[in-house]
Amino acid sequence: MSLYKERFDGRAFDEVRPIRAEVGIIPSADGSAVFETGGTRAIAVVRGPRTLHPQHMQNPQKGILRVSYGMMPFSVWDRIRPGPSRRSEEISKVTEWALSSVVDLSEFPNTVVDVFIQIPQADAGTRVAGINAAAMALADAGIPMREMISAIAVGKVDKTLIVDVNKMEEDFSEGEGSTDIPMAFTSRRKNIALLQLDGKISTDELKKAIEMGKVACEKVLEAQVEALKKSKSKGIENE
Repeated sequence: MSLYKERFDGRAFDEVRPIRAEVGIIPSADGSAVFETGGTRAIAVVRGPRTLHPQHMQNPQKGILRVSYGMMPFSVWDRIRPGPSRRSEEISKVTEWALSSVVDLSEFPNTVVDVFIQIPQADAGTRVAGINAAAMALADAGIPMREMISAIAVGKVDKTLIVDVNKMEEDFSEGEGSTDIPMAFTSRRKNIALLQLDGKISTDELKKAIEMGKVACEKVLEAQVEALKKSKSKGIENE
C-alpha cells in the first residue's frame, strides 16, 4: 500500500507542472528556445548548418547533428562544478539520438548542426526539458524535421506513478530507491524517441507509465506548437 496519497504541490498524479515555452529568445542564433516546467528551465540554441571541421569528420551523405547539454553552476542549491561530466555527456548523447530520429539533414552534406542546451534553473526533469527546448529551437532555425518531439519524465514514488516529477518528489523515497523514467514521443506517429529507466518497476507499471507519459506529452506538444505559432505570427507582423 502506497504512503504517497497526495502530491506536495497539490497536483493530480497525472498532471504536469505549469509550462512556459517561447522561441526566438536569442536573435543572434539560427534558432533558440526556452522551455520551463515548474522550477525547471532549459534554454536551447541552434547554430548551423555550417561546414564541419575537421574535414575527416564530414559525412558526404548528410549533415551531422551534435548536441551539448550542461547545467549552470548556480542551477541547483549545491553548486555544480563547471565543465563536462559523465552525466552531462550521457544526456547530450541520448538527446542527440532522440532528436536525430526526426531531424532530416540529407540536404546538408558535410555540415554540422550544433544544439547547445543549458539549464539555468533545475527542479528535476532537466533532460526532458532540454529535449523540448531543443526541438523548438531546431524548428525555429528552419531545420527540416519529419515531426516534433515532446518529452516528459514519469516517476514512481512509494509505489505511486506520477507525471512530471519535481525535486522534492524525486528525493521523497530516496531511502527505498525512487524510479525515474524520462521518455519522449514523436508528434504524429507517437513513436518512442527516448525511454530510459532509473530504478525498479514491474512490466505492468512500465506500460502504465508509458501511457501516462504519452498523454502528458500531448500537453507539452500543445505548448511547443503554440510557441512556434506565436513566433511565426510575430515575424509576419514585423515584415
